[in-house]
Amino acid sequence: MNILWLQSGGCGGCTMSLLCAESPDVLATLAGGGLSLLWHPSLSEASGTEVVGILEACIAGTTPLDVLCVEGALLRGPHGTGRFHMLAGTGRAMIDWVSALAVRAQYTVAVGTCAAFGGVTAASLNPTDACGLQYEGDVAGGLLGRGYRSGRGLPVINVAGCPTHPGWVLETLLALALGDFTASALDALGRPRFYADQLVHHGCSRNEFYEFKASAEKASDLGCMMEHMGCKGTQAHADCNVRPWNGAGSCTSGGYPCISCTEPGFEEPGHPFFETPKVGGIPIGLPTDMPKAWFVALAALSKSATPKRVRANSTADHAVVTPAIRKTGLK
Repeated sequence: MNILWLQSGGCGGCTMSLLCAESPDVLATLAGGGLSLLWHPSLSEASGTEVVGILEACIAGTTPLDVLCVEGALLRGPHGTGRFHMLAGTGRAMIDWVSALAVRAQYTVAVGTCAAFGGVTAASLNPTDACGLQYEGDVAGGLLGRGYRSGRGLPVINVAGCPTHPGWVLETLLALALGDFTASALDALGRPRFYADQLVHHGCSRNEFYEFKASAEKASDLGCMMEHMGCKGTQAHADCNVRPWNGAGSCTSGGYPCISCTEPGFEEPGHPFFETPKVGGIPIGLPTDMPKAWFVALAALSKSATPKRVRANSTADHAVVTPAIRKTGLK
């Protein structure tokens, strides 16, 4: 299968993350899956007229385009011309190239939240009129339109994340190569369910503190960061703590609250990332599927039962009280 990778309005962070794939690395994984990289702006040697020739051959249909990957938001401005982002040396807007190539692609993949939903590039006043391939925030549409379907009859596959986990990208591409990726593999926002059906909360190293509502109060504290520090791990769809980044870490294990970067609109939460907005002392962003009354009742009960060890450690940067030693047998 042929993969063509284009970068539009973004920071290139998803490619940087992809290069962290290991055991095996990204190029070995693609080769092992029978995936051929026609061109990638950071990984390929071809440039200038060679690249234009590759793109034109894909549009003409003389070179099969199996997977079109787009990284970064699509810049439609000014006034719908796309001239804020011209593909160098072509005199043609990137949005025009992407639109023409998407018609030929058997699968179209948005790599990262910018390409999926607009992301950071589309924040605030959005002077470049940036959008995702098939979404503008959580509203279907974007550059290609709500009704777009690739050659295999699928909408855009939104591998959302800022940046994406390398495993999310590679597993999506390998699933496409196997030919067993259908519409049922996507969630309601077009994200691959193999990672989007999880929550960042699953597998979090701070879950014991969450259970007892023993909360961190400042950066470096070990406690749960949901109540005071703005963590949205109980709402964000991703498997970051089940599938550690670089084999070892995640935002929450590194002491940084989850900012829900796989969700549309994460870039403008309406509050500082490191603060939890509350009404009457109750966090506005409650865990997914949790009614407010249940949360209030469970939080009060949990706090009343918090062990001294958990309470003391939650506001410290290291374990100041170690677990008690007890026999675990029945006698």
